[in-house]
Amino acid sequence: MKPKSVEIRSYQMGFGDCFLLSFVYSDNDKRHVLVDFGTTALPGKAKRAVHMRGIADAIAAVVGNGNRLTAVIATHRHADHISGFGVGSDTGESGKVIAALRPRLVLQPWTEDPNARVNASQATRHPGTNKSFVSSLATMNAIAGHVLALANEKPAWMSVAVRRELEFLGSDNIANRSAVQNLIAMGSQNGAKAHYLRHGDKTGLETLLPGVKVRVLGPPDLTQTQNIRRQRSVDRDQFWHFVSRVAAPMPSASRPTRAKKARAIPIPANARWFRDRLEHLGGQNLLEIVRQLDQQMNNTSLILLFEVKGKKLLFPGDAQMENWNYALTEAKDSKGTRALLASVDFYKVGHHGSLNATPRKLLWEAFEKRKDRKLLTMISTMSGKHGKPAKKTEVPRTTLIKALKANSKLTDTRTLKRPNFVHVNVL
Repeated sequence: MKPKSVEIRSYQMGFGDCFLLSFVYSDNDKRHVLVDFGTTALPGKAKRAVHMRGIADAIAAVVGNGNRLTAVIATHRHADHISGFGVGSDTGESGKVIAALRPRLVLQPWTEDPNARVNASQATRHPGTNKSFVSSLATMNAIAGHVLALANEKPAWMSVAVRRELEFLGSDNIANRSAVQNLIAMGSQNGAKAHYLRHGDKTGLETLLPGVKVRVLGPPDLTQTQNIRRQRSVDRDQFWHFVSRVAAPMPSASRPTRAKKARAIPIPANARWFRDRLEHLGGQNLLEIVRQLDQQMNNTSLILLFEVKGKKLLFPGDAQMENWNYALTEAKDSKGTRALLASVDFYKVGHHGSLNATPRKLLWEAFEKRKDRKLLTMISTMSGKHGKPAKKTEVPRTTLIKALKANSKLTDTRTLKRPNFVHVNVL
């Protein structure tokens, strides 16, 4: 038993991701896998609650009345990938619509294991003794929340450009508690399972999708490599080296003196040195901190490779270089992985078109791009929200888009007006 076709829908999420994979076995047997559902910026005058609820209802319509989602995959905890799973009024309760589809399987990276919050180097089924990585991610989320609150105060000493980027990155990196809790709840429903995955793990999807093979290429956990720590530990100002150890309050917009702040908020002795540093940071320094968090979270992103009827579909979330590097160069099966990825037929462009999410030498140049085998690519992105062309950090990266158009058949959500999704048939 194998699927006759695979349909991939990409919904208009502005700066965000939402992909619905439909494995068609017959007219009466279609099995659906939702990969991410989130946004941090919508196009035009779209109202967040109305838009998110509309997307959720559209997904439910495809799945069909009374049918279940086969799986929900949340590649990592960034808001532009999971905020749609939230159940509050700000999303139009879109997460409740998805939960009502009763997914049989909920897949997330090992860092999201709810039992691995305190001291984890890997998911709980793999006991480990390394210093907490998961706990430091939670601390980083808290710092991002403080920075976002500070930016929203619009302090006079912070430039408009810095404030806007802090608001954008800060909102993406807060903990998204409603979405996180809903994902846990979906995986705990009767008849459902939740798996928290690292490189090489089994997903459980192959039982639910006969004829489909799914490989987990990333992220590695800390028993496999320490390199996913690298963004934090070698930052030139060592800010994340500090943040990973201690949570501290952000400076207020009015920049109170140390004495006034000490009277207002008791600060633990082991955090005071960090508090003192933060009191003197300018907008650019705060921006550097949140940028480092953004990179670190992307290193926890799932990378999944689907194989069906000789076709290979690659979904890397927002995986950055440290994550990719393990699968492509360090792991024991890295040579075989590179050979597999060379013949990929469909590529979901990583991190909305960020250049370092599509490694040029290790990935893009290795893709076979023969004229008789046109590579299909799909990007969900929004221009003008992240990075700057002058610094060659804009997302999507101009040179990457040019290469995608020249060497693949590119589907770009920026061209979407109505309807709110595009889809391709892979088989």
